[in-house]
Order: sequence, then structure tokens, then C-alpha cells
Amino acid sequence: MKNLLIAFSLVVLFVVSFFFVLGFTQSKADEKTTAIIGHVITQKVQGNDMNHSEVFGNELNALMHQLTIDLTSVLLQNMPNILDTISAQLRLELDKQYKCSLQDDDYKNKECL
Repeated sequence: MKNLLIAFSLVVLFVVSFFFVLGFTQSKADEKTTAIIGHVITQKVQGNDMNHSEVFGNELNALMHQLTIDLTSVLLQNMPNILDTISAQLRLELDKQYKCSLQDDDYKNKECL
């Protein structure tokens, strides 16, 4: 019975330590910027040459890519509202042109001049 309890405890300890290590080794998206900043600072402190403009340019490109993806999803979510607004503006313009076409050349509204 004692050996079974020790074996069970070892298995539980192994599983808990596995999930503990797994939880700390997975990186998250917000840690990328922190890692890059840490790398740049480390290289600067060590006196190593590195192309800072290329690193920051790549980071800027990554941020612009994410912004474009977010903007596209927002645009697609609001597409019905945008199309409704555009169609309403087109109808108003077409109504104005039709109204102006019906008026005599001697008498025109201010909008039709």
C-alpha cells in the first residue's frame, strides 16, 4: 500500500510539474515586443553592433499588418451601414438632379444653378 501511495504521488508530482513548466514556456503575443526590447537593450549594453532601424522597421511592419487586419474586420462588420449611407446619398443626389431637370431654364432653385 505504501509503494502504491509513493507511485501515485510521483505520478501526480510529474503531471503537476509538467503543466507548470508547460505554462511558463508558452509565449504570448504581447511578450514579443518585450522580448525584442530586451534583446535590443542587451545588445546595446554588450556593445554589439546591430541594425536598430531594421529591427524597428520590422516591428512597425508587423504593427501595420495587425492594424490592417483589425481595420478590415471592422470594415466588414460595418459594411451594411456604410452601404446604406452611400445608397442614401446617391438617392438624394439623383433626386436633386431629377428635380433640376424638371425645372424650366428661366426658373431654377439655388441648388440647380
